[in-house]
Amino acid sequence: MIINSLNNSKVKNWTKLKQKKYRDLTNTFLVEGDHLVNEAIKNNLAMEIISLHEFASDLPTYVVSKEVMQKITSQMSISDICCVCHKKLEEPMQGKILLLDSLQDPGNLGAIIRSAVAFNFATIVLGNNTVDLYNEKVIRSCEGMLFNINIIRQDLTKTITKLKEKNYTIYGTDVIKGIDVNDIQNNSLVALIIGNEGSGISSNIKALCDKLINIRINAKCESLNAAVAASILMYELR
Repeated sequence: MIINSLNNSKVKNWTKLKQKKYRDLTNTFLVEGDHLVNEAIKNNLAMEIISLHEFASDLPTYVVSKEVMQKITSQMSISDICCVCHKKLEEPMQGKILLLDSLQDPGNLGAIIRSAVAFNFATIVLGNNTVDLYNEKVIRSCEGMLFNINIIRQDLTKTITKLKEKNYTIYGTDVIKGIDVNDIQNNSLVALIIGNEGSGISSNIKALCDKLINIRINAKCESLNAAVAASILMYELR
């Protein structure tokens, strides 16, 4: 049986997952497309499959019309399949750690997640004012890498205190006062902080840093995109 009605109760609930407050209330989120659905299934987070066609699965599966899929999803060009997922469980911090202080752009967060996985950072800590991990643009731009790294949300002041107790070196970024990242001797217990796209790291967080670093660039270029800068620094500190 195909679900055609936009007023179907299931359709209404799936559509509400576009809203952060409903994702938080239900502790669920939506992913779209074959790759992300397969990643969700592989990581045992998938709950319900929603598809334009019959789909063989042990999970509850619903076939819907194109009109229904268009209402559920957030893309202009609809996917053939999507699924409702449990949010990931947060795990203890370990390995190299990336802390994000008030990062706002979902595309930047998605790109940073991909780079963190690529350069072997084990944990990402989202500060209280950082964009929602389960924003649809974050999920699309990270290409499924959120399933492959521990991502938690915590107050950064408390997090840094805990990391210092574990002998982590806290690196902040400062385009003027920072030293060249190439001059840093690598330390396995590394925590790197990336700040807001416009204002950088907040002053209270910067005061907690052990060292301030930057990337030497051509004087004609004022600054780098936050995701690009984060990727370069993670590569250098890997």
